[in-house]
Amino acid sequence: MSSAITRRAAGFISACVSATASLAFAGIAQAQEAAPENGVASASLCADAYVLALVDDDTITALSWQVDQPVSSAPPWSRSRPKAWPDAARILALSPALSVFGSGEGGRTARLLDRAGYRTFELAWADDFDGVRDNLRALAAAVQTDHRVDEVIADLDQRLAALAGRTAARSRAPRIAYLSVSGGSAGDGSYVDAAITAAGGINAVAEQGASGWTRSDPEFALRLDVDIVLTSFFIDGYASTFNRASRHRVYRHLLEHPARADIPAGLWPCAGPRLIDAAEIIADAIDTWERSQ
Repeated sequence: MSSAITRRAAGFISACVSATASLAFAGIAQAQEAAPENGVASASLCADAYVLALVDDDTITALSWQVDQPVSSAPPWSRSRPKAWPDAARILALSPALSVFGSGEGGRTARLLDRAGYRTFELAWADDFDGVRDNLRALAAAVQTDHRVDEVIADLDQRLAALAGRTAARSRAPRIAYLSVSGGSAGDGSYVDAAITAAGGINAVAEQGASGWTRSDPEFALRLDVDIVLTSFFIDGYASTFNRASRHRVYRHLLEHPARADIPAGLWPCAGPRLIDAAEIIADAIDTWERSQ
C-alpha cells in the first residue's frame, strides 16, 4: 500500500514539475514576441543600491521586493514603484530592458530571462572599495551610464581621501570590533573590515587572526578588549532565531559598551556604493571616542 502511495506521490510531483516548466516556457514564448523596453529592474537589495547610484529615477522600472523593509535605505519615492523578485515569471511581467541581480542571485531566473531575449546583469561579490568600483563600472557599461559612473567614483574617492585626512590628524587609531546580531563578527577581508580601515580604525577581530565572516563565539567575544563596538541589523534587521547577540548574556559587555555605534542596515547589506556612508559613521564614532579620552 505504501508503495502505491509513493508511486502516486511521485506521479503528482512529476506532473507539477511538468506544468511549472510548461508555464515558464509559455511565458518565455510570449516574452519573445514583445521587445523589452521598460528600463531597469533590480531584483535584490544589493542590486538596489547600485541601480539607485547609476540609473536615472525615471528609468528604474522596479526595485527589489525588500525595498519596503527596514534593511533598505531606498528613498521614499522608490517605494511606490513595482517590486521585483528573482523569479522569471514576475520579471517577465515587468518587461524590463535590463534585470540586475546581486552576486550569486541570478541563477535559473537569469538563464530563463536570457533565453527569452532579456538582458541580465549579475553583480560580482565585493569585499572592499576596489570591488565597489569594479561593480559600478561593470553595471554602468551594462546600462550605458559611463558619464555618470565617473562622477560616482570621483565622489567615492574624494570621500575616502577626506577620511584619510581625518585619520592622519588623530593621535592614535582605536581598536574596533563589529558584532552581528547573530553573535558573529567580521575579520580581515570582509567589507566591514574595509570600512573600519577606511575610517581610521583597527579591526580588533582581524587583529586576533580572524578572516572573513565569523560565527558566534561567546568565548572569543569575552576576550575582546576594544575601544569602540560596531553593531548593525539589531533594530532594522530581520527577526530570526539566530539573533543570539540580542539575547545572550555573554555579549552584553559589548552591547553595553560606552562607545557603541550602530550602523543602519541599509548602508551595507553588501559592499555597495553606500559602504562609504558606513565608513563615515565609523569615523564620526572615532572622533567622538577620541574627544572623550
